[in-house]
Amino acid sequence: MKDMTADNITENVHAINSQCPNPRARYIFERLVSHLHDFARETRLSTDEWMLGLDFLTDVGQISTDLRREMILLSDTLGLSALVDSIDHPRTGQSSEGTVLGPFHTHDAKEVENGHPIHKDPDGIPLLVLCTVKDTKGNPIEGVQVDVWEGDSHGNYDVQYADRDGPDGRGIVFSQKDGSFWFKAIKPVSYPIPTDGPVAKMLQMLHRHPNRPGHVHFMLEAKGFDTLIT
Repeated sequence: MKDMTADNITENVHAINSQCPNPRARYIFERLVSHLHDFARETRLSTDEWMLGLDFLTDVGQISTDLRREMILLSDTLGLSALVDSIDHPRTGQSSEGTVLGPFHTHDAKEVENGHPIHKDPDGIPLLVLCTVKDTKGNPIEGVQVDVWEGDSHGNYDVQYADRDGPDGRGIVFSQKDGSFWFKAIKPVSYPIPTDGPVAKMLQMLHRHPNRPGHVHFMLEAKGFDTLIT
């Protein structure tokens, strides 16, 4: 350890953290500290600005719950989720393009038979979703677990309702021998991200709109294959 100065503080933190026995964790924290310190030096970050950032991150954490994942929303809006996915799950050739998990996935979706409706929304336009999952050589894959979820006709996910009593707009189906799976949903509509949280305030400050195009989420998992979120 050296007497602390603005020039050697990064080196000192590396020395303290170097006792971590996990080489990957040690490397990640080394690079994280280096880039954070370089960011502060490059921007000449003031104490007030850093406190503003800390308060923002605190607000993001405090509003987050098991059903509202504001931290994921922050990662998504900064492009970090998409970058990590592209690094960890590179897609080439015939592979379907991956995307982010998003803040509205839950772990309480029920397994349903193919053809089962996943929505109770009486105002939605009925939509039959018929898909086929294949490997990169075009061979159908049987037994793929397909976790699907989408918002309702008003642009809200079930977790955004205070009176939620269980999953809606969600279901888990499995692909058949020919790789096919199907379910009844509703036509997806465009919607804004939650506008009452710190991430929405950040977007407003940056003059960015909060809107998403209509879409249905798919997460496909099968033994021996890389998980696909699309």
